Amino acid sequence: MAHADLVFTGGPVFTANTVRSRASAVAVTGGRIVAVGHDLDDLIGPGTEVVDLQGRMLVPGFQDAHVHALWGGLDRLRCDLSPYSTQREYLDAIGAYAAARPRDEWVLGGGWAMSAFPGGTPTASALDAVVPDRPAFLPNRDGHGAWVNSAALRLAGIERGTPDPADGRIERDADGAPTGTLHEGAMTLVNRLLPAESPERLVEALLEGQRYLHSFGVTAWQDAIIGSYGDAGDPGPAYVTAAADGRLTAQVVGAIWWDRTAGLEQIPSILERRERYRAGRFAATSVKVMQDGVAENFTASMLEPYGDGHGHPTDNSGISFVDPETLNAAVPELDALGFQVHFHAIGDRAVRQCLDAVAHAIERNGRGDNRHHIAHLQVVHPEDVPRFRQLGVTANMQSLWASLEPQMVELTLPFLGEPRAGWQYPFGDLLRSGAVLAAGSDWSVSSPNPLAAIHTAVNRTAAPGFEEGEYDAFLPEQAIDLAASLTAYTAGSAWVNHLDRSTGTIEVGKYADLALLDRDPFAGPADQIGATEVLQTFVEGERVFAAE
Repeated sequence: MAHADLVFTGGPVFTANTVRSRASAVAVTGGRIVAVGHDLDDLIGPGTEVVDLQGRMLVPGFQDAHVHALWGGLDRLRCDLSPYSTQREYLDAIGAYAAARPRDEWVLGGGWAMSAFPGGTPTASALDAVVPDRPAFLPNRDGHGAWVNSAALRLAGIERGTPDPADGRIERDADGAPTGTLHEGAMTLVNRLLPAESPERLVEALLEGQRYLHSFGVTAWQDAIIGSYGDAGDPGPAYVTAAADGRLTAQVVGAIWWDRTAGLEQIPSILERRERYRAGRFAATSVKVMQDGVAENFTASMLEPYGDGHGHPTDNSGISFVDPETLNAAVPELDALGFQVHFHAIGDRAVRQCLDAVAHAIERNGRGDNRHHIAHLQVVHPEDVPRFRQLGVTANMQSLWASLEPQMVELTLPFLGEPRAGWQYPFGDLLRSGAVLAAGSDWSVSSPNPLAAIHTAVNRTAAPGFEEGEYDAFLPEQAIDLAASLTAYTAGSAWVNHLDRSTGTIEVGKYADLALLDRDPFAGPADQIGATEVLQTFVEGERVFAAE
């Protein structure tokens, strides 16, 4: 056999293949894996680059099954609040950012945590103190709410008599006056006024997002919204540009946004975009349906009403953004056209509605290979857990969220009540039921660090550096083991992305999409998994990230 271009040797290799076998050496030629074993010295020649693992683990490149890479990159270019955790820190950062950019028409950024504010709702008056002279629009970390100042409220014409949109809510004081937080569809009242970003700026944001994801060992992903949503514009053209000229180094599947204000008449447009949004390593072959909101602002769709925090039911059971009748017609049609459907479902009613829609697709079309998946899965009724396996629906985990922290303790648990609070993030039950597990981050909603999410999946506690107080493990019976979690973030997500024939595992013939960790996480205590860092990332054998 000819000498290899690249050989990794001297450390454990987690292959993520069907038997999760271990090796200690991998050889790469022409961007593909040509040998996996233990003694590959005969493949090393004078032109071979040898990477000594020194006992550190080599894993398949991570694949993020639900991420917003361009928007995450844009957040990093704007006023990025994600490093901070208190109202004072947020206001200081916003004030400094605004002062440094006096000519900007708007102050834009985001990434604040709801737990930093009473009731999860910051006020315009607080923001006015640091941005009094122009409008400010700052979405929170989950993207389901925004903090605006008085100038933005005035510009949008939002006042006491402004009605709530059907898919959102304006936070108000006791007299009905808007206070500065806009939930869900109410954000559109302001963000439709924002100045458009240039195509060049969006490509810059995408490449910044890609650079950041590569630094965490991510080599492929599914962008969960391709379309005009929020204030950044459609990421599709930026992906096509970067893919066509070779700057997109990750393999990316795009999920085309399903407009919840429209019905099946939008399908021809979605078909047209599937053809237009295809270049190089990018293909928009999925459709994103956001079926509900989030639990913290009571817009996640629940089978039973939320409580009032004192054990009494309210008249609010959340919002199903797409009417079930429309959903049950749209999903079979999309399925018949060869689209994968990527659902957002937080509440148990939303999860059930998504599963029901897939059941309608199977009844109409039979079983295909579109690999529909439901992301987030915060509250799943126990009766629906086995339906994932039965219907062939992949459980797309954002496992970083499955821990006790202030937002869960203060803004979620009191309003869910029992037994529903105990149905959250049931990854263990889903795995035991035979469901396929994939994994993602939802960055920029939360950190894109796969190892922090894997830590939480295994321990049901926050990873080192992510703790916000001392809490016990959250529903520890729903923990999954390290091998299962690593496999979900590699082979499982590759399966969802239809990339499993060429990526997702370390096997001969597959692309050398690889991540080198700074340790073997199996060899240390479980409570240190999240301290693991990525040292190098490779795409098709080319190094795309190296730690300093």
